[in-house]
Amino acid sequence: MHTTPSLLAELDALPARWEVQGTLAAPVAEVAALLLAVAEGRVGDDNLLVLARSSAARQGAMTVVAGSGAGAYRAELAGPLEPVEMQVDRARSRVAVQSWYAGVHTVTACPAGTRVAHRVHRVLPDHPGFAAGIAELGLRARMSRDLRQVLGVIADRLGC
Repeated sequence: MHTTPSLLAELDALPARWEVQGTLAAPVAEVAALLLAVAEGRVGDDNLLVLARSSAARQGAMTVVAGSGAGAYRAELAGPLEPVEMQVDRARSRVAVQSWYAGVHTVTACPAGTRVAHRVHRVLPDHPGFAAGIAELGLRARMSRDLRQVLGVIADRLGC
């Protein structure tokens, strides 16, 4: 019997190609609770926050469904795009996402409060979303923009 490694295990075995990070003056547990909130239903600021600003989520065309395995989920999109795979590891305060790229958001304590890092480990150039995603902005610039938006939502919710 062959077991498929988890998305997090696959990404842990790869070096990070790009990384961005930011800090919030808030407790790790509170930041993690918001960043790692993933459940079946519509994607938004209270569910799969790391993808809530994507065009599909803003249009209401992205829905989370349970996947197979511990903490595994899938975000299904309206139209011809393949689903986005996710895995949440609440014990280690991290969430992995794989679409046209595969990356991990982690939450850790730091002197200023909480550090949120986003690392991209793999890019899938054959994925249908790749060309549009890369053409819109450089990947690192896109990662920085997306992380700033996520941290802004969390800061607003926590009042920090």
